[in-house]
Amino acid sequence: MARIVQKYGGTSVGDVERIKKVAERIKASRDEGNELVVVVSARAGVTNELIARAKALSPNPSDRELDQLLVIGEQETIALTAIALQGVSVDAVSYTGAQAGIFTDKVHTKAKIKTINAKAIEKDLTAGRVVIVAGFQGINEEGQATTLGRGGSDLTAIALAAALKADKCEIYTDVDGVYTADPRVVKTAKKLEEISYDEMLELASSGSKVMQSRSVEFAKKYGVVFEVRSSFNHNPGTIVKEEVEYMERVVVRGVAVDKDQAKVVVSNILDKPGSAARVFRALSDANVVVDMIVQNVGRQGVANLTFTVPRTDTQKAQRALQPILAEVGGGTVTIEETIAKLSVVGVGMKTHSGVAAQLFQSLADAGINIEMISTSEIKISVVLEQTRVDEAARLAHAAFNLDQA
Repeated sequence: MARIVQKYGGTSVGDVERIKKVAERIKASRDEGNELVVVVSARAGVTNELIARAKALSPNPSDRELDQLLVIGEQETIALTAIALQGVSVDAVSYTGAQAGIFTDKVHTKAKIKTINAKAIEKDLTAGRVVIVAGFQGINEEGQATTLGRGGSDLTAIALAAALKADKCEIYTDVDGVYTADPRVVKTAKKLEEISYDEMLELASSGSKVMQSRSVEFAKKYGVVFEVRSSFNHNPGTIVKEEVEYMERVVVRGVAVDKDQAKVVVSNILDKPGSAARVFRALSDANVVVDMIVQNVGRQGVANLTFTVPRTDTQKAQRALQPILAEVGGGTVTIEETIAKLSVVGVGMKTHSGVAAQLFQSLADAGINIEMISTSEIKISVVLEQTRVDEAARLAHAAFNLDQA
C-alpha cells in the first residue's frame, strides 16, 4: 500500500463527464490498495468568471472579499468529486482548506502556508476513506478564508504530500508533462522525462503554466518528488526531483514565455542612497512582486528606475508609488503593458560558457530588440516586444538544439 497525493487541475474537472473520469482513475488507484488524498481545483473558467463578476460591481474589490468569493469554485468541485466517488462505491469525504487544517498567514489573495494540521485527514485515511481537499485555499489565525494565488492548488498538493509523508505526489493536468517549450508556441517542443527542482522553479517563475513556482520551491525545500502528467491518458509524465550530475550535460533544458508582464518606469528619482529602497519598500508593502530591475546611470543628480511586475498588479503598483514620489524627487510613473519575457533555463549553464552570446545572436539575426536583461546561475531572461516573443521562443529553441532533445 502506498500513500498518494493526487492533484487535478481545472480542465481535468471541467464538467460532470470529466469529474466522472477523474473518479474512475481515483477508484482504480484505490482498488490497488493505495491510500489517496486528492486535491482539486475549481472547474476551468470558474475563477475568472467570479473575478469578472466582482469587477463588474467594483473596479477594485477588496482582497478579503475576493477570497470569500473565490473559495466557492473549489468547494463546488470537492463536493462533486466526492459524490462521483460515492456513486462508484468508493467511500469519500470532501474538505475545504480550513477543514483540512491548512493554516496560512494573513495576506489575502496571495497567502503563504504556515502549518498544516492533518489529524482529521489521517483519521479518515485510517478509516479507509478517500479524502478530497479543496486546493488554492486555507484559513488564517483569525478564522478568515484565504487563497494562495494563481496555481495555488499545486501548492496545496505539494504541502499535503510533505505533511502526510506521502510516498508519491502526482500533479494531473491537461498536458503530458513538462516540455522544452510550450507546444502551442513551439511545435517541435519535446517532453522531458526528468527535470531538476531548480530548472522547474526557473521555468515556472518565467511563465511556464505547468506548475506554480511557489509549489516547486516548497517541493524542493521539503524534498517532495512529484510527477506532472496528463489526466486524459495513462502515459508517463515528467518527474521533478533533486538535481543529479548527468543533468549538467544539457546546457539549456527549456524555453519559457511570460506574456503577463508589464514594465514600470519611475523617472527622475534622486540619484542618492535610499531612493531605490523607498520605491521597492512601497511595492513590498502593497504585496507587489517585482521581477527584473534595471537602473540607468544617474545624470545631473537624477536617474530612472525600470522594473517588471505581473500585469495584474499594475494598478496596485501605481497606487503604491504615487504617495512616495515626492520623497524620491517628484518624478513620474509610466507603465507599458506591450512587453513579454523570454527565458532560457538549464543547470548546464553553470559549467558552460557562451549561452548568453548564442541567445542574443539568434535574436539579433532576426532583428528582435532586447529591452531588459536579467540572469541567474541557470537562467537568462530578456524583455521583448510582446508581438515578437513567440517568434523569439522558436528561435531560441532551435538555437540550443532543443528540437532534437
